[in-house]
Amino acid sequence: MFDALIHAAHAAVVHLSTLLAPVGGTAAAVVAVTMGVRLLVHPLTRAAVRGERARAALAPQLAVLRKKHGKDTTALAQAMTEMHREAGVSPLAGLLPMLLQMPVFIVLYQLFASATVAGQANVLLDSTLFGVPLSAHLLVPAAAWLPHLAVFGGVVAVLTALAWVSSQRAVRLAALQETPPVGLLAALPRVLPYAILISAVVLPLAAVLYLVTSTAWTVAENALLRRGFPARAAAPLKASGGAVA
Repeated sequence: MFDALIHAAHAAVVHLSTLLAPVGGTAAAVVAVTMGVRLLVHPLTRAAVRGERARAALAPQLAVLRKKHGKDTTALAQAMTEMHREAGVSPLAGLLPMLLQMPVFIVLYQLFASATVAGQANVLLDSTLFGVPLSAHLLVPAAAWLPHLAVFGGVVAVLTALAWVSSQRAVRLAALQETPPVGLLAALPRVLPYAILISAVVLPLAAVLYLVTSTAWTVAENALLRRGFPARAAAPLKASGGAVA
């Protein structure tokens, strides 16, 4: 069944590459597929953002529960679950968009890592971006070093910039928590977004291009859907004299 899926995906990407030949061919097809997937899961992302705002609105009630149950973590967890259920909030809603993208990413990876598809030579392996094969890896150049490093350098630079934006937002979110993290937990929001840079080393160029496009979409979604959030949720703290970073 998986082979049939790969075959169908291969045919679709080859066809789309032909249609987009004037604007980038297969590289443009990878970007288009990524944007199409993100557009399909966008309603789930909007629902997740609504859930975030709902959870932020429950913050005062959560503080009361923590004070009531003290160190009884079991009772606190049960009370929080009940509170979220009554408010119609799912703590796992934010994971759905990411989980639904994983199968597409896995299929795309296979398309540029397999020498054959359905017993035939994989023509996508001949596709390039500025002369560098989309199947190439950073540490295994399949073209002259100069264009290889130039293309991967540009992709990594964009990915690094996007990781920096994500890192800054994660740090702001952590600082606005009722109990901001300390020590290693305080460093994680700043560092974790840069873990995506590992992809530039271990994945083929096509998969890295997918991640760049998807990460850029995420940054744009955060800017549009989460504008003013969680600052508005933290407003009561400012009003009562609390410090907000």
